[in-house]
Amino acid sequence: MKKSFKLFLFTLLFAYQFSAGQNQKKIDHQTLTWIRYYNVLPLTEKWALHSEFDNRSFVNPIHENLFVIRIQGRYRTSKIIELGGGFAYFNVNTQNPDADPDYSIPEYRTQQDITFINDIAKITFHNRFQLEERFIQKADKNGLLDEFSFAYRFRYRLQSTFTLWEKEQNSLKGTISDEILFNYGKDNKRNTFDQNRIYAALRYHFTPNLGLELGYLKNFQRRASGVDFYDRDIIRFTVYHRINRKF
Repeated sequence: MKKSFKLFLFTLLFAYQFSAGQNQKKIDHQTLTWIRYYNVLPLTEKWALHSEFDNRSFVNPIHENLFVIRIQGRYRTSKIIELGGGFAYFNVNTQNPDADPDYSIPEYRTQQDITFINDIAKITFHNRFQLEERFIQKADKNGLLDEFSFAYRFRYRLQSTFTLWEKEQNSLKGTISDEILFNYGKDNKRNTFDQNRIYAALRYHFTPNLGLELGYLKNFQRRASGVDFYDRDIIRFTVYHRINRKF
């Protein structure tokens, strides 16, 4: 627990110091909603298939930001270690709600992660280390180009989940997390630091296999220029659905 707590404090401190040092930069403040459906399909006692559909939109003005489809296989090697690997497709309409281009930019992404899980008292801690390979189609003001940029992205997330209330099959759970992301690649030399995400949410389970989550995400992200930033307030709504299977 001490190690997890120290890592959590470190990421919070890093994010604060970094953002504080950018006061002279141009920062665009945006408000968004993320609406997501997350499905878990157990294949065996240790293997499961996770899929999600995520639509992200700006609030003022109302405008599509992007759409995500993600699928991954997950393998529980032991009580405390889980491995994952998968693929995601992003369809990015615009990063500026006042701009409405005639095209959307596709991104194809593969990912791999290792997650360490620790139950301490009544709190479950997840330490996730994730690597992504990102293939983003290039574009200019006239449209898409026949070439792609490539970059690696490393993500570290510390998340805690805890039960606030439980009765029979119903429960109310809380989640707090902090995630920091870094880019690496020839097209990302000016934004090695990508973003920091702080998240807090409540999830109500109607049954152990069906839950609704409402959360708030604070997202501070460096733009590709390496000079300007996005400061985003995000309301996230998620439907969690686990297909019940017995082995």
